[in-house]
Amino acid sequence: MFQKMKNIDTAFRYIRLVSVVFITGTLLLCVFVVAKSYQASQQSQQRIFILANGKAIEAFAAERKENIPVEAKDHVKMFHHYFFSLDPDDKVIQQHISKALYLADRSAKEQYDNLKENGYFASVISGNISQEIEADSIEVNINQYPFYFRYTGKQRIIRPASIVTRLLITEGYLRSVARSDHNPHGFLIEKWRTISNQDIQTQNR
Repeated sequence: MFQKMKNIDTAFRYIRLVSVVFITGTLLLCVFVVAKSYQASQQSQQRIFILANGKAIEAFAAERKENIPVEAKDHVKMFHHYFFSLDPDDKVIQQHISKALYLADRSAKEQYDNLKENGYFASVISGNISQEIEADSIEVNINQYPFYFRYTGKQRIIRPASIVTRLLITEGYLRSVARSDHNPHGFLIEKWRTISNQDIQTQNR
């Protein structure tokens, strides 16, 4: 009788031990699953997929300060592209200048007004002139705000009888503003001025 009771007590303890181990293991597994799910959720928020040419390309989110040099250089590059890439078509000129002026303050508008007043854009149209620009270097100092930049590039002026290559050097400052469709990088060029714009090569066509 006592032996039977002892066996029952031993079996009960064994079942209790197994139950405790099972419940503990289940709780640990639940904690592990929840932790992994949270980690996966955080990682998924750091991933962005961009649709380009019908293909989904994965991009990775990063802190704004990590991207400042890259975004600042691209902002400066795109501004100069729009401002100096011209064709003998008034509509194209207006479209490019309009895009450029979204990226800069009144210093760019003043230069545009001066060029327009001097008949530069009219001569581009009447002379069937195309103008291209290629960046050689873009220096941005992010150690002091607003960020100073210096742009160096080559400007090609394609005329019916010749192609003139000019060295273009400009400088200015970048101030942070809200991002928008017209200003995706969220910078505004200030105090923009041309340091040098001189002919370096002329070739006949």
